[in-house]
Amino acid sequence: MGFRMGIVGLPNVGKSTLFNALTRTAAAQAANFPFCTIEPNVGEVAVPDKRLDTLAKIAGSKQIIPARITFVDIAGLVKGASKGEGLGNQFLANIREVDAIAHVLRCFEDGDITHVEGRVDPIEDAQTIETELMLADLESVERRLQNIARKIKGGDKEALAQERLLKQALEALESGRPARTVKVDAEDAKAWAMLQLLTSKPVLYVCNVEEASAGTGNALSDRVAQMAAEQGAGHVVISARIEEEISQLDREEAEMFLQEMGLEEPGLDRLIRAGYDLLGLQTYFTVGPKEARAWTIRKGTLAPQAAGVIHGDFERGFIRAETIAYEDYVALGGEAGAREAGKLRVEGKTYEVKDGDVLHFLFNA
Repeated sequence: MGFRMGIVGLPNVGKSTLFNALTRTAAAQAANFPFCTIEPNVGEVAVPDKRLDTLAKIAGSKQIIPARITFVDIAGLVKGASKGEGLGNQFLANIREVDAIAHVLRCFEDGDITHVEGRVDPIEDAQTIETELMLADLESVERRLQNIARKIKGGDKEALAQERLLKQALEALESGRPARTVKVDAEDAKAWAMLQLLTSKPVLYVCNVEEASAGTGNALSDRVAQMAAEQGAGHVVISARIEEEISQLDREEAEMFLQEMGLEEPGLDRLIRAGYDLLGLQTYFTVGPKEARAWTIRKGTLAPQAAGVIHGDFERGFIRAETIAYEDYVALGGEAGAREAGKLRVEGKTYEVKDGDVLHFLFNA
């Protein structure tokens, strides 16, 4: 199950620097001019989870395989992108392909780095991109309503259902609100997702601050935090420049560097976890002598569907899941201890997998 987060923002806010640090590569060219990222760069990143190391140590696992999340560095946007200005059309198409948006905002002053609008105001930057996405969605919704008009007159049930959702989106967009503010019933969730509205995607605001503010943030990032809280969005404070430096160091050197900077952990770890939470994801584990592995599922996933993440046959032939809570596995020294203490449970098809569960699936081939 792959999850993709698009890194977006105006030109020269630190997107590519952040992406380079995330993927530990120099694949995305970071340069002080607009559109230095022409094609979206894609990188898979391990989701930091200390529990996996603990489980592997207890089980004596030879290999550790973390969960992964995909980040896409998308070309910078400017005003008029919804009408094709700059690299607008490409930008909008790339956003449709991701599950959530990490919106990088410049929260630092630096006369050597040109701001495309000639000023530093993260709130206005956020509004610029949000406006372009809403304009693109508005055009898309109006076009779709025109395309299904004939079917609606003919009483087509599917078209009528689509019209209802499109009108809900239209009402929000015309009121200046993104599509994600629309409350959609559970039975409409799949059809709503099929609309592929840009502003329906969850947003994480990434405040890129100067090095001195990496641990505490600054006045600009405080404003973003307030905006995020008002919107019910997520936010995280990092210094892309620090993260880029850390990405070039080995683990021991990185830990020493963080201590010198007074930081408890890399900002990227917080960013990845925040993205994971934003998408409503959680982790379960499979553990054995061969490997300890983390698997990504959405919160609320039932046991058969969780098994299906490993292989479709596991879901189709699901019988039961042997389940141990992470805390019990650790406290009792592994599977044998948990079994002896009666902490290994047998769960069926209606079991909702919990974050941190250690699972073993039984199935018919």
